[in-house]
Amino acid sequence: ISAGGVALGAWLRGEMEASELWVGFVGAGRMAGGLVRGLLQAGKVPASNILASAPSDKNLEAWRELGCRTTHCNLEVVHRSTLVFLATKPHILPGVLEEIRPAVGSHHIVVSLVAGITIQTLQRLLPPWTKVLRIMPNLPCVVQAGAMVFSRGNNAGDEEATLLKSLLSSCGLCEEVPESYIDIHTGLSGSGVAYVYLFAEALAEGAVKMGMPGALASRIAAQTLLGAAKMLLETGEHPAKLRGDVCTPGGTTIYALHQLEKGALRATVMDAVEAATNRACDMAKD
Repeated sequence: ISAGGVALGAWLRGEMEASELWVGFVGAGRMAGGLVRGLLQAGKVPASNILASAPSDKNLEAWRELGCRTTHCNLEVVHRSTLVFLATKPHILPGVLEEIRPAVGSHHIVVSLVAGITIQTLQRLLPPWTKVLRIMPNLPCVVQAGAMVFSRGNNAGDEEATLLKSLLSSCGLCEEVPESYIDIHTGLSGSGVAYVYLFAEALAEGAVKMGMPGALASRIAAQTLLGAAKMLLETGEHPAKLRGDVCTPGGTTIYALHQLEKGALRATVMDAVEAATNRACDMAKD
């Protein structure tokens, strides 16, 4: 799309069909695959308008099964797309940016999913006019239940931010934040998914200890977490309020919560978020 900015504005206003938006992915790993499934499921972009590149066919076969086009050439992705997602491994990205730099035009929007690479670095390694945004998704984007935050560079305006949010809301919660929050998001949500899996495992094992079959206990633990999260989002209540609603005087829940407090659950989780955030900051400096 040569008049990329005009076309994107028309797309946002509903004057342009989804079929006129061309999206590229440089890198075709699991997170990129999760995002593309969200876009396709929501009907935001047809599969025939999506082009993904990777050095081998290992990941590209799944994209072809979705109806997307694939290539081994990163430059082809840039030439054939207006919105380009960078989804490589961090150590590979500088070389990829050097490769695609000559093909990046003023109509392109470049969105990085790459951990530890700042907007400042992206802008330094791309042409000075490039519209750059940085997004940090998490693993549940693969099932369209992700939590994502994004920040924009100097040349990315409201139109580009609105486009990105419109597209990625199909993959879960999507919020614009200052870039300094991205490392915190990594500690809270990127790594936080693993904390929740650990808690789910412990819940299920507690039930197994008391005599429930493991498979059943795991399903109930997962549904318990899903239901609790859904109530948090849909009621807008503070977690402490909802926790209090479950506690009846002298009942089972307050006895259980007393044990969790003795184990310093809250302080330990806060320490975990802090440790992961600090590590994300350190990785950005490496």
